[in-house]
Amino acid sequence: MRADRRPTALAVILAASSWICPASAQETSSRDALFDDQPGSAALPEQGWKGFAQAELARTYADPAHWSKARLRLELSRQGQISEQVKWKIGGRFDYDAVYARSGFYPEAVRKDQRADFALRENYLDISAGDWDFRLGRQHVVWGEMVGLFIADVVSAKDLREFLLPEFEVLRIPQWAARAEYFKGDSHAELLWIPAPSFDEIGKPGADFYPTPIPGPGGTVIQDENRPGRRLANSNYGLRLSTLKSGWDVSGFYYHSLDAQASFSREVINSIAAPSPIFVYQPRHETIDQWGATMTRDLDWALLKGEAVYTEGRRFNVTRLSQPDGLVRQDTFDYALGLDFSLPAETRLNIQFFQRVTAGHDPDTLQDRHESGASLLVNKKLGQGLEGQALLISSLNRSDWLFRPRLAWSVQQNLRLLAGADIFHGPATGLFGRYDNKDRLYTELRYSF
Repeated sequence: MRADRRPTALAVILAASSWICPASAQETSSRDALFDDQPGSAALPEQGWKGFAQAELARTYADPAHWSKARLRLELSRQGQISEQVKWKIGGRFDYDAVYARSGFYPEAVRKDQRADFALRENYLDISAGDWDFRLGRQHVVWGEMVGLFIADVVSAKDLREFLLPEFEVLRIPQWAARAEYFKGDSHAELLWIPAPSFDEIGKPGADFYPTPIPGPGGTVIQDENRPGRRLANSNYGLRLSTLKSGWDVSGFYYHSLDAQASFSREVINSIAAPSPIFVYQPRHETIDQWGATMTRDLDWALLKGEAVYTEGRRFNVTRLSQPDGLVRQDTFDYALGLDFSLPAETRLNIQFFQRVTAGHDPDTLQDRHESGASLLVNKKLGQGLEGQALLISSLNRSDWLFRPRLAWSVQQNLRLLAGADIFHGPATGLFGRYDNKDRLYTELRYSF
């Protein structure tokens, strides 16, 4: 095993499900966001169907060049209320991708997994009872406070079959949960129970963005994912407290869960037929505990945001063959700080720094004890419905980065056309470098209704 095969700083952020999703504002947890109206308002009529239809096309131009996406997507939702105290929402999404239906470029398991998909989105009941609000059903639970960063957004599962490239609303997978929220003045308490957790969707081996672990010198085999059974002992639960004081919006939380992110357990196979050991991996989900905090402050000249999470119990792959399952426990502390500027000429600038510190650092994980990264997002309106954007995410420990320029055109109020590129660079085992041959051009046409 070569000693220079090191993951990027962002690889460790990935391991904590800390992702940057471009140009997507985080949702906030508030009474108005939960109920969409003011307390005591008159009953509203049920709203009609809302959603969007979208066509997406992508061409991977790096060797080997191939069409990597030709997807049609339809998402529908509807909400209404039974009474002033009881509201509801239903929603779903259907995808069909002609690349995986007709192209022979991908393995059969990948084509079957990604050619067509139906997913339930948010489907829940909201119940108001005085200072308490309850949401029961499939729902998004957002605890992060930063634009596009998921460090403190520990509850969300994610669809990672396109890595971090989709927009935030597409990336997140709702959880089946019971949530109780208590509001008093500028303070807010949240209790959460998830009896049937959702997990990250990572796809099948052979897909463009499958998170293949450290390869075996004699070959690598990936077995089917081992997901925990649906029983009460495997429930997730958490508590979050937040308050607004002297201009500071701060929160703290504790979350116990089956990790939405998979750990890859490893078996080493030595065979006479193979001159070097073969690694057999199986994705599985460990129990972890997380303590975290977030803060936001308007500085007048910029918006300051930060969050931090200590994760206990997560496991990481190591290179040494003597490790029984190829995994070691590494407790980690992740934090991020960001500034968001509104500049002249309708320009927005967002800069962020993030870092992981590993307690009891094991060098055979091929990570440094301190892994750092930064991001830069520039967004500018160009007139005539045009908007340009460029996102750069980079390791600060080594050369490993992702660059995403794009141009958006609002053809009319409900019709948007996007064109852009996803450009990867870095070492073969880096978070971005491992996709160095996945550089692509893409376009999307969305009609919202």
